[in-house]
Amino acid sequence: MTPLMLHQTCDLGPIKAVTASIKPTDVGCDAEFRLEGDISRIKVPVHASAVREDNLWKTTCFEIFWQPIGGTYYREFNLSPSSKWACYDFDSFREGMRNAPVEAIAIASSHNGRELLLKASIASELPDPAQVALNAIVEHGDGSLQYWALAFPPGKPEFHSEACRQWIVQRD
Repeated sequence: MTPLMLHQTCDLGPIKAVTASIKPTDVGCDAEFRLEGDISRIKVPVHASAVREDNLWKTTCFEIFWQPIGGTYYREFNLSPSSKWACYDFDSFREGMRNAPVEAIAIASSHNGRELLLKASIASELPDPAQVALNAIVEHGDGSLQYWALAFPPGKPEFHSEACRQWIVQRD
């Protein structure tokens, strides 16, 4: 697991650490995200049917951005602890957004007082080699948001920036 960094404009709050990992598979990828801290002080979406849904990023969720090295096209996955998900394709930075094809997404999430763990298996055509971003949005009990990523561009938190895509993925 690799540590994510908290954006400089965010208060530390109840979550003290976020780690993530990703592994390419023959059919897509497997990802894991872990929040550590006082989980009782954040909003965790309640378990629901595993369906596609927009706007998951407005509360606690995890994101993967997958871009072929040298390309401008990228795919965004939003993964909720509720088991809901979303997947979008973009032609370039925030341009040409549309629902992306996904064969299957399976999300397993659990939490206790000190840790939230989300594991996702994604079956979707993903280019290789790729540069990948792993991100987390954490909603505090008061509604404020924290933003975590491998890296951030200067300025406000912007997960769509290529600067966030610091993980290089290549199938063996």
